[in-house]
Amino acid sequence: MSIPAPNSNSNVPPVGKSTHSEKHLKLAPAKQPKPPSLLKAIIEGFVDGVLIVTEQGECIHANECGRKICHQFSQGNSQGISIPPSIWHVCESLLDSRELFPDQKMIIEAAIELSDLATFRVRVRWLELAENDASYLLVTIEDRNQSTHNAAIAEAKKYGLTPREAEVWLLRRANYSYKDIANKLYITLNTVKKHMKSVYAKQQGNLWEDEEQKAS
Repeated sequence: MSIPAPNSNSNVPPVGKSTHSEKHLKLAPAKQPKPPSLLKAIIEGFVDGVLIVTEQGECIHANECGRKICHQFSQGNSQGISIPPSIWHVCESLLDSRELFPDQKMIIEAAIELSDLATFRVRVRWLELAENDASYLLVTIEDRNQSTHNAAIAEAKKYGLTPREAEVWLLRRANYSYKDIANKLYITLNTVKKHMKSVYAKQQGNLWEDEEQKAS
């Protein structure tokens, strides 16, 4: 059962201003049990950041994306892999929920904003490894802006956009205004509108083709 933490967005303190303990949670010592090699291989293939964390806050594994995101949170001030306080705050919500819902498999999620152009969706759930008696926390971290960027690239290919239309579309999908797009690409506002009109026309044409294929 998946129950998101109530008002999680407002409860997660911003990085650098957290009222929560500011301790950094380092990678676990070598004596900590390690996840199976197959599990690690699967985790490395994820496009989202993935962390496997003990109940004591020790990270026993992180995929490449997870390591990059943690470094992004720490702004390069951390030597090793550490769990940012705002992400650990979400983990604590799952730990606390165990007393309230002991018989339910919970998933806690929250949105964390580092800046106007950096938003992350954090999900924490229980992970039980067959060969270990202990329970672990599986933390997945989605870079919302990167996900939007990837989706925009896929859409540009799907709709057959020209290189310039694709540039305009990627910025538009990233919530840039028409004026900001014009300034960033050094083109006029009317040119931006012209490209967007062409993009929407190609989208509609693609939708029409999909409908025809379904009807045939």
